[in-house]
Amino acid sequence: MRKKNIYSIRRALASIIGICLVIYGCASIQQPQGGPRDTTPPEVLKMTPKNLTTNFHEKKILIEFNEYFKIANEIKEFSISPELNIAPTLKVKQKRLEITFTDTLEKNTTYTLNFGKAIVDINENNAIKNFTYVFATGPELDSLSINGRVTNSKTGKPEIDAVAFIFPLNRDTLFGKGKPAIYTRTDSNGNYKLSNLRKDTYKIYALKETNGDKIYQQPTDEIGFIKDSVLLAKNLDSMNIKLFKEDARVFRVLDKKLDKDGSINFTFNQKLKKPEVIVLEPTDLNVSKKYKFSKNNDSLKVWLTALAFDSVKISIKDQNKLLQTTTLTRGKKETYTRALTAAGNLDGSILNPNSTLRLTFNFPIEQIDTTKITLLEDSVAITNFVLSKDSVDFLTYYLRYPWKAKKAYDIKYGAGAFTGIFNVKNKEFIQAFKLGSKEDYGTLITKITVPEKNKSYILEVLNENSVSVNKLVVRQDTTVTFRNYKSGKYFLRITYDTNKNGIWDTGSVLLKLQPERIWNEPKEMSIRPNWERNETIVIPKEQ
Repeated sequence: MRKKNIYSIRRALASIIGICLVIYGCASIQQPQGGPRDTTPPEVLKMTPKNLTTNFHEKKILIEFNEYFKIANEIKEFSISPELNIAPTLKVKQKRLEITFTDTLEKNTTYTLNFGKAIVDINENNAIKNFTYVFATGPELDSLSINGRVTNSKTGKPEIDAVAFIFPLNRDTLFGKGKPAIYTRTDSNGNYKLSNLRKDTYKIYALKETNGDKIYQQPTDEIGFIKDSVLLAKNLDSMNIKLFKEDARVFRVLDKKLDKDGSINFTFNQKLKKPEVIVLEPTDLNVSKKYKFSKNNDSLKVWLTALAFDSVKISIKDQNKLLQTTTLTRGKKETYTRALTAAGNLDGSILNPNSTLRLTFNFPIEQIDTTKITLLEDSVAITNFVLSKDSVDFLTYYLRYPWKAKKAYDIKYGAGAFTGIFNVKNKEFIQAFKLGSKEDYGTLITKITVPEKNKSYILEVLNENSVSVNKLVVRQDTTVTFRNYKSGKYFLRITYDTNKNGIWDTGSVLLKLQPERIWNEPKEMSIRPNWERNETIVIPKEQ
């Protein structure tokens, strides 16, 4: 009887365990269902000692949060000011952060622990932004502050999540690649505030960075600064900073490659002024080469007429000064695939009535067979069109004809109508379009009043995507007419062209040069079809 009971108990236990395993297995497969995504960062419940404590003599700080969290990018995000020889140790225990000091703290000193965005929740990595803990080892806290706004130098719009920071003048390590201990991030309006600062002389900077290390990387980051150092003896307001992309101080070819179609492409770290390119080796290719610099002169494409070389040596010059000589190698068995294509300037199937029909090719053209080009006007063949090359851009051609409103045009470019270098020919392609009606376009007439005569101002018309669609230089009061603009939203931008070179010049931190000022007219210039808009723009005096 006793054995039977033991056997029954064992069977019952086995059944219970089996049921538990089934339930556990099923439960483990299930994914959490429903509910909105968590977007809230951890919240502080308690600090021991309390934040802003004076006469601090502890070796450890405890901070409790309302949820489980982790420390992300501690090296990049966490700092203490003034710096210690041995940094505090951060340790996560459940929902509590323990900060332990092993180095001796100075007497009568205010310390700021800046966590940046280091404290994030476990599931969604929501970070507490600009979280700090401040204490003083003496009876008083440093209470001075600096605040201001960070904006983009071109658009004038606020820079969100930019890093505003200061260096004491005697420890300014911006160019020494030092990470600031005193920093904060801008809010949605571009505003920043640095608090609990001691009386000292500081340099003030702002940074829009790419890799999050708070160290200025000139090739990729945008920078801004207050020109002169500031003595912080009282709270400083309106320390506003404009961010800009600084030109590289030393020219360098960032990228070079021999493409699969046989063209050579270069990318530079500078915008050149009067660039040149010379093929040094093989020397016979220099005369027959074709090349084109980009609009900003910060990249280059080169076509060589023969590709039998093992290597090619090319020099880049600017304003008759040699910048760099570089070599590209070519595999002996390399083959190339080429297709001759053309981009046009039609807006869908409409040609702007004040534009010339344009074709821009991807290869230099060596021969054109106009007998393979057919132009139909309402299905009637037309032969008195003219095809000509652009006087500046050798890749661009214009097809001219007195286009008529309400007529349908079809142009067939037969296969082989265009022959490029290496005997590459186009495949057949067709353009079908109508001439846009002038009633579909509007006119903007702008009366411009300049603040100072004989100074130079660059006026740009921007579309709603902030792309410049027209530009001219103004040096006196004048009236400008912008005709035949497609209906839409437009804006005006004024550059104070201090050196009168017709372009916007950026700044230099090393030379303490701010970028040329830009003023964006806040008024939207909406243009409607078949409508003439008159505006008066009074350019404010440069501050």
